Amino acid sequence: MTNDIEKLYAEIQKGNENIIAQAISMVEDGTKNGLKLMKKIYKNVEPAYMVGISGPPGSGKSTLTQRIVQLWRKQNKKVGIIAIDPTSHFSGGALLGDRVRMNEISTDPNVFIRSMATRGSLGGLNSSIYDTVLIFSLAGFDYIIIETVGVGQNEIDIVKLADTTVFVTVPEAGDEIQAYKAGLMEVGDIFVVNKSDRPNSQQMVLTIEQLVSFKDEDKEWKPPVISTNALKNKGISDIKDWITKHHDYLLDNKLLKENRKQVIKAQMINLMEKTLNEKYIKPILEDEKFPEHIEQIYDKKKDPYSTVEELMPFD
Repeated sequence: MTNDIEKLYAEIQKGNENIIAQAISMVEDGTKNGLKLMKKIYKNVEPAYMVGISGPPGSGKSTLTQRIVQLWRKQNKKVGIIAIDPTSHFSGGALLGDRVRMNEISTDPNVFIRSMATRGSLGGLNSSIYDTVLIFSLAGFDYIIIETVGVGQNEIDIVKLADTTVFVTVPEAGDEIQAYKAGLMEVGDIFVVNKSDRPNSQQMVLTIEQLVSFKDEDKEWKPPVISTNALKNKGISDIKDWITKHHDYLLDNKLLKENRKQVIKAQMINLMEKTLNEKYIKPILEDEKFPEHIEQIYDKKKDPYSTVEELMPFD
C-alpha cells in the first residue's frame, strides 16, 4: 500500500495528467488511499499562489480567467484551474463541464482544469477544494485559480482560501453592487468592471472606487478598480500586474504566512465537519428508524431538540 502511495506521489510530481485526475477523484470520494496521499502531500508541499475569481453570473469570469492564463502561459507558467460549480441536488456532482467554458486553453498541456462541487456530501463546504490545490502544487503548477459561480456565502467562504481575490462585475449591476458590500466586497483585493464597452461602465468604476475607499482605511493595500473587456482582451495585463503587486505586498508585509494559517484553520474546520458528518450524522440519517422520528415529530409526539439529544448523546 505504501508503494502505491509513493508511485502516485511520484507520478503527480511528474505532472502525469491522468494520475492527477485520479488523485483528485480519490480525495473527493474519501478513499483511504486518498487520505494517505494527502497526509504525505501536506507534509512535503507548499501551496502554489492561489487567485480567487468571483462575481455575479454573466460577468464574464471564465473569459477573463482564460485571458489571464494565456498571459501567464506566455511567461511559461503552469496553471491549475478549479472551477467551482453549483452542486446537483440529485447527483451531488458539478453541473457544468470541466472544459466547456474555457475551450481556448483546455488543450494546453500546461493548464489543468477541474470542475468541483461547491458543497461536500452532507452539505458542508467541500474540503477537497484545498486538497486539490495541494495536488496541483505538487504537480508543479505556478498559479492556481479558484473560479466560483455566483456571490453567495459559499463563494465567499471559497475565495477566502485564495491569496489574492479578484471580484468581477459588469456595468449593469447598478444598485446590486451595494448588496455585495457586506460579502465579497469585503474580501476583494482587486475589483474588475468587465464588458467596459457597455453604457455606464465608467460610472460603475467610480461607484466601486467609492465603496472600497471606505474599506479598512488603516490597511496599506488599496484595492484597485480595473476596467476590462475580456472578449476584446483589453485591460487583462493590468489584472495580471495587480495580482503580482498584491503578491509582493503580502510578502513584504509578512501577510502571506498569516493568510495561509487562516486557510489551514478553515481546512481543519471543514475536515472536522466532514468527519463528524461521516462518523455520526450519516449513520443516523441512513438508519431505517430515522423516518419514524420524523413522523413522531410531525405528529407532535416528540420535538426535534429532544430527538437530537437522544440520537447524539454527547453530554
